[in-house]
Amino acid sequence: MAWSIAEVARMSGVTSRTLRHYDEVGLLPPAWIGSNGHRFYEEADLLRLQQILLMRELDLGLREIQAVLDSQVDQVAVLREHHKRLLKERDRLETLARTVGRTIAELEEDKDTDGMTKINRPENLFEGFEPYPAEAEAEVRERWPQEWEQSQQALQTMTAEETEQWQREVTAQMIRIAEFMVAGTPAADPAVQAEMDAHYQGICRFWTPTSAAYKGLGQTYVDDPQIRANYDKIADGLAVYQRDAMVVYADARLS
Repeated sequence: MAWSIAEVARMSGVTSRTLRHYDEVGLLPPAWIGSNGHRFYEEADLLRLQQILLMRELDLGLREIQAVLDSQVDQVAVLREHHKRLLKERDRLETLARTVGRTIAELEEDKDTDGMTKINRPENLFEGFEPYPAEAEAEVRERWPQEWEQSQQALQTMTAEETEQWQREVTAQMIRIAEFMVAGTPAADPAVQAEMDAHYQGICRFWTPTSAAYKGLGQTYVDDPQIRANYDKIADGLAVYQRDAMVVYADARLS
């Protein structure tokens, strides 16, 4: 049995354009091409597409996926390995969800006499988070080398207590921004822009972005897969929402 490219696109959620690209780069050629030029795929091709999509979920690039598929001998063994990784990622996301839930509860329930948020166990704020990706650091160094050096110098002067307080503030702010997004608050809303001002001032502790640099930083949150994933682990779509709010802030306050 064979399926047309349109049927495969509908079943898998992968666009016809992407399927044609996979064919062009040799990653997923169709089983055969009809006299009308239409591509058709058989069961083995669907299984190969499933493996491609699984590896894309694991953030592998097309070249890496090609190498894995070309070298594999036992498809079942490869799928078992994918399954292990997915279960591990599921466990990590469950831990992260508990971390965020616990932080929300503490932010809502624990207030000191001055109205300041208290976190009973600060180390719990970061359970389940991945370290800041090296790829993202490299990109920041490349795009803003002088500012990168300034930020590193500022970080080195911070005490352990100051670093902990800063991390606590960043976590709390991410949650507040996510709450605005979930509530459907526009990025240009004054309350959201007040958070962006706090966000910008926080960055200015390390370096002072221009309007273009601040917008570029927001775009990095969206374009870098690992950074975007870390934002969207808090709430799906948070990276885009934050980027949009940063653009509004830059246009209004930094231009």
